[in-house]
Amino acid sequence: MKKSLSLILGLSLCALCVGTSFSQAAATQTVNLAVNSVQKIAITGGVITLTISNGTAGNNTLTPVSDATSTYSITHNSATPLRITANLDAALAAGYQLQIALAPGALMGTSAGTVDISNALAASAVAVVTGIPKGADAGRTITYTFNANASAGILTSTAKTVTLTLTN
Repeated sequence: MKKSLSLILGLSLCALCVGTSFSQAAATQTVNLAVNSVQKIAITGGVITLTISNGTAGNNTLTPVSDATSTYSITHNSATPLRITANLDAALAAGYQLQIALAPGALMGTSAGTVDISNALAASAVAVVTGIPKGADAGRTITYTFNANASAGILTSTAKTVTLTLTN
């Protein structure tokens, strides 16, 4: 009995020592979190060259040329659906036409199809994709088509800047 009492007393003393040696302290900190509006659009594909060099005898409309090697990607977190507009840095002369078509991903907006941007400047940019919900879409095809009339004459190589804008 004496041994049992000594053992219980010893174990109690050990538990008390262990309890005190593992005493803890706590501290708290407030962390404020926020996500701002994010609207990003990017184009890949480099410089595009569209050269018309064919036509049909008796037809003023020359054979159009197209390129679908560029892509675009978007990310946005706006509660309001956004759209993509397109414009040129300077209008094309009469008889020349540049068209663009953007292919949105599934459930990532509605394409306007092939749109003429020949005279669309920054102030008159045209919608090419509408109703884009928040989220992200990558690697979507951009198709450019260049048309010309024979009566417009020869057009020496002319660089035009196409701007795509993700906007509300």
